Amino acid sequence: MKILAVGKYYGTTLYLGIIVSDTITVPFVRVVFSIVADWIIADMLAIRQNALGHVRYVLKDGLKWLPLYGWYFSQHGGVYVKRSANFDEKAMKKKLSSQTILGTPMYLVIFPEGTRYNPELQKIINDSQAFAAKEGLAVLQHVLTPRMKASHVAIETMKEHLDAVYDITVAYEGTLTADGQRHPAPTMPEFLCQECPRVHIHFNRLDMREIPVESVFFRRWLHERFEIKDKLLTAFYDSEDPEKKCRFPGESQKSNLSLTKTLPSLLILGGLTLPMLLTESGRKLYLNTWLYGTLIGWVWVSVSP
Repeated sequence: MKILAVGKYYGTTLYLGIIVSDTITVPFVRVVFSIVADWIIADMLAIRQNALGHVRYVLKDGLKWLPLYGWYFSQHGGVYVKRSANFDEKAMKKKLSSQTILGTPMYLVIFPEGTRYNPELQKIINDSQAFAAKEGLAVLQHVLTPRMKASHVAIETMKEHLDAVYDITVAYEGTLTADGQRHPAPTMPEFLCQECPRVHIHFNRLDMREIPVESVFFRRWLHERFEIKDKLLTAFYDSEDPEKKCRFPGESQKSNLSLTKTLPSLLILGGLTLPMLLTESGRKLYLNTWLYGTLIGWVWVSVSP
């Protein structure tokens, strides 16, 4: 079954291209392989399935130093990982196992590229392509060569609890120049200021039986998934057919997001924040919360990330 849904968010149209093999059951974990690492996209998808509070991320280790949020992500089940030789497989397995013991349904979001694809950072692209060529893998043009360790550990550790793996590819309209050159994906401020007219999201729901267990075969499988992504994005950005350019295959069906899903949170947050900011004592409390909360959070994540 193929479904293409359309929704609105801050003036940006969201196109969801979904390929589903069977129905979804719970508990489930979503492992997302994405071309860009915009958290807001994951939230836009989760809220449409009433799963906004169940999203967990695999994050770069450096993000644990974000003021307040670094501690929050850790407490919310986020997993901080280091790259290459510094990757701590044991720590990641321990964190994921603790989540499965709790039995809470969740969407685990992973970005195997590790670094966003940015057409302006040619050295990173060249290094990625050179590594693929050295390892005998297909050289990719619109995505980076994926890193397999975190994805493999996640699936291996949670395979008994996994409902499905979703391969998700995201592309942004408005990132092509008049001469067809690709620009970087929009930043969060650019996205919220409607500088991106449409977001296209392609889904592929994968049966767990399709995913190899052995690391050497898993690596090849993951790279093949990214080859599929690369073909999708090549058609999206480089197609000479105007009917195919800047779109993924599929037919559209409109899917609105009800105000009941967003307005209550806005009212609660505004009701708590505005009175605090309108008084001198409230502003001091707000500032001290950020200051001391950040310092305490840094100590916490340095001891127990």
